[in-house]
Amino acid sequence: MPKEISADICVVGGGSGGLMVAAGASQMGAEVVLLEGGKMGGDCLNYGCVPSKSLLAAAHTAYMVRSAGRFGITSVGTSIDFKRVHDHVHNVISTIAPNDSVHRFEALGVRVIQDFGRFIGPTRLQAGNTIINAKRVVISTGSSPNIPSIPGINDVPYLTNRTIFDKDTAPDHLIVIGGGSVGCEIGQAYCRLGCKVTLLEKLSLLGEDDPELSDIVRNQMISEGLVIREKVEVTRVDRIPGGVSVTVKKNAKKEQFIGSDLLVAAGRLPNLDRLDLEAAGVKYDKIGVTVDMRLRTTNKKVFAIGDAIGSLQFTHVASYHAGIVIRNALFKLPAKVNYSAIPWVTYTAPELAHVGMTESNARQTHGDIRILRHPFSQNDRAHAEHETNGFVKVITTGTGLIVGASIVGSHAGELIQSWILPIQKKMKIKALAGIVLPYPTLGEVSKRAAGSFYTPKLFSDKTKKLVRLLQRF
Repeated sequence: MPKEISADICVVGGGSGGLMVAAGASQMGAEVVLLEGGKMGGDCLNYGCVPSKSLLAAAHTAYMVRSAGRFGITSVGTSIDFKRVHDHVHNVISTIAPNDSVHRFEALGVRVIQDFGRFIGPTRLQAGNTIINAKRVVISTGSSPNIPSIPGINDVPYLTNRTIFDKDTAPDHLIVIGGGSVGCEIGQAYCRLGCKVTLLEKLSLLGEDDPELSDIVRNQMISEGLVIREKVEVTRVDRIPGGVSVTVKKNAKKEQFIGSDLLVAAGRLPNLDRLDLEAAGVKYDKIGVTVDMRLRTTNKKVFAIGDAIGSLQFTHVASYHAGIVIRNALFKLPAKVNYSAIPWVTYTAPELAHVGMTESNARQTHGDIRILRHPFSQNDRAHAEHETNGFVKVITTGTGLIVGASIVGSHAGELIQSWILPIQKKMKIKALAGIVLPYPTLGEVSKRAAGSFYTPKLFSDKTKKLVRLLQRF
């Protein structure tokens, strides 16, 4: 006979967003039940952000050792122990894991049930032998890798982001299906770790980003030895002795690739199958749960956040959603989401970061826009570190209102942060152009880009005439 318990909030899913809701609500005095049938920390800790960035750090180190000759340093060969790389990745996960553990959340006052939950009523759920009667429910079930319907795919032992970080031996030839952020990051990392890598993309590489910037990333990856095929359709995969065969088609021309391992990185789908959402009156589709600007579902006592709603599948967005839900569910405040200044970063080398509107979005919305650029090749710190590949691209209205910024280059993920607040607060370019920055820093590329807004007027014939006039006195 199931036992019944009550809660102010029941959080379904212990990923980054769900954990933030649970921790915040509990510490503010709410009775919270958290349901998690898999690993605490969700994809971010166990299969996504943490392991991928740990792998990228190892790959970056290997690349720096091999290219140390640029600095006058001779390296005597580069030996990569892939088992130790694997151990490094999992040691990082283990170090961070206590922050997301059952023990920590129970210490915060959260009742954690380690089982999958499903709705049996509007705000009534069952997890194992426990029934939870909640005043509010938060769906934070995350997403899983999308496996496209390719003939033969089910007969091939393919990898996804959930399994590739368990490999402790290097693949001879990794074939990657998908040229988005996951495919590009992992593909380049394995290439830098000494593996042959072929990347196959149905559309364009990093298609969600500004093509002017993604071109820089593409060219760098090719220069490092990655084989990239874009606008190709994968028509078949086959298991062969010792590996896998992948056949692609482009303009009726077929090409075959033989590899040792296959990574499928073709997007993600929300984890909704186990929830029985119909029992709660919650509408959804293949993209995710339907929510309003307050993140309420069609059942106003049920909220949904993060990858479960299908938009902007980033850890920091799930965390942002958590704050919106807490304000609505606990304090009854009509807080709404605002995505106008949400940044994202692709951690390739060079990194690619963006916040605000793209150039095409800005032209459609504002018509009269200004495009400001400044290359890393004109930055002294970039030269000192041999990191001159990249540039800043800023979009303003004709009057100087900052509406978007993109950066491709070293540490772009850090540099983009200086543009988030100005876009969020609807500031003009003067605010960035007028700041004083320490020299020499990479951050100067942003200030120089901002300053270029005034260059046409500052060095115009009209200004020159004014200066000559004033010098007469």
